[in-house]
Amino acid sequence: MFFIYEILSTILFLISLPLYAVVRICQGKELSGWKEKLGNFSCPDFKDKVIMFHGVSVGEVIALENLIKKTKATYPDYKIVVTTGTKTGQEIAKKKFASDADFVTYFPFDITICVKTFIEKINPSIVLIAETELWPTFARYCKNKNIPLFVINGRISDSTFMLYKLMTPFFRGLFSNYTGIFTQSELDREKFIKIGAPADKTEVMKNLKFDVKKINSDFDLGQNNFRVIIAGSTHKGEDEIILETFKKLKSEFPDIKLLLAPRHLTRVNNIKELVERTGLTFGLRSQDDKFYTNDVIILDTLGELSRIYQICDFAFIGGSFNNTGGHNPLEAVVYNKPVISGPSIHNFRDIYWILSRTEAGKIVKNQIELYNHMHKLLSDRDFYKKSCEDCKDVFTSQQGALEFVIEKLKTTI
Repeated sequence: MFFIYEILSTILFLISLPLYAVVRICQGKELSGWKEKLGNFSCPDFKDKVIMFHGVSVGEVIALENLIKKTKATYPDYKIVVTTGTKTGQEIAKKKFASDADFVTYFPFDITICVKTFIEKINPSIVLIAETELWPTFARYCKNKNIPLFVINGRISDSTFMLYKLMTPFFRGLFSNYTGIFTQSELDREKFIKIGAPADKTEVMKNLKFDVKKINSDFDLGQNNFRVIIAGSTHKGEDEIILETFKKLKSEFPDIKLLLAPRHLTRVNNIKELVERTGLTFGLRSQDDKFYTNDVIILDTLGELSRIYQICDFAFIGGSFNNTGGHNPLEAVVYNKPVISGPSIHNFRDIYWILSRTEAGKIVKNQIELYNHMHKLLSDRDFYKKSCEDCKDVFTSQQGALEFVIEKLKTTI
């Protein structure tokens, strides 16, 4: 069956690649990483002791961050190689792992010649692939070369599961090439087993993204005796929504304050104008302004947002009322602060799947739903208390994934 796959995939690749390239060029878009995916790249001379991590895009790369840093600290004599499948994933990986990874590049096209060239250059001692990236040719080549291959943080969506179930014989053969399959939940484990993964190789590791640590800091923004809402990592168009919603809520709850943290500080002057139009008073964090003389404080400093969430009562996570895909809600949830996001959360879909099944996180479709949920958090003390408790419970149930993988590495390397 794999022989048929390789023939068909190669034929399809040779036919579709030129056509796709022409379409991308005509649309004025880049052919990001194609040269590297074909195996045409230069890299250090990796002779041995190489640990390779793969995260296809932004969400997976972010999930790997703490694990890669911990691996580097635990195995300093090993080289770390990180691969991605998308341009945005590549950019994030190069930024986050500038001091931890020895090499960052693209994962190869799943064609024999591309895979062979890639593995011969990288020479991995072990490969860990995040979430649902299953590449038959790559897996088979690792098996032939006796390279341990793992799925970590594994998950399968309901729609993907239904499709994969139709191809169980194929996946049963595919999974025979893997050393281990480690999933985010028992439900994901069951899904993997039902499509052909060996039960004795498939274990629950929980979710890497929840291995976030609190960083307790002292912040004095004059927040005592007030309830603080943080709108974190907001993008253009979201500030208007937040300010309108906040002003409406403030007429009923005069003790509330807003900390507005734009994702890009180049927008601070624009946000000042927006706040002025509402009639609300505002100050700047960079000038040490306080809430007792302002309705809104604009966070115009770098590097404070993830820690300053601890002062809020709940948070809106930006990048979710446009096509950005949201930002990390766990930066607030780790402090037991409930979060609210708009509908665009694809960068953290798996996290929101967990949070939104409790009161720890809420996905709202529009501004009306945003107002209603904020109103409930402010007016219903029992509901708010439960939301905070759910944040704590979610973290308790999900943490431990990082140490799980490190222990598996110790028994493999």
